[in-house]
Amino acid sequence: MKTKLLLAVVLFCLAGQATAIGVKGDAAAGKQKATACAACHGADGNKTLDNSYPKLAGQYPDYLLKTLREYKSGKRVNAVMAAQVQALSEADMANLAVYYGSLKGQMGVVK
Repeated sequence: MKTKLLLAVVLFCLAGQATAIGVKGDAAAGKQKATACAACHGADGNKTLDNSYPKLAGQYPDYLLKTLREYKSGKRVNAVMAAQVQALSEADMANLAVYYGSLKGQMGVVK
């Protein structure tokens, strides 16, 4: 019984890691593409234009990629983001997701 429980815990941990690192991209290429993002989300992904813009640094890359895809497809509606993502390729979006996911996020109360 102990062995089964230990195996279940190990598999659960590995599944969580696979989700967190499932996006394949190039963080250096993402950093180069991120200049347009900095206007609203801050140069480091933590200092947003105002409190209505999300902090991107430290977010899960798979979440960021999903969000970018949804803006591009129109599933998520935001005029600014829709315009920003239209010129991005799938590789560009993956690179941005990996880049922002690699940064240290600043958690805490929004001021």
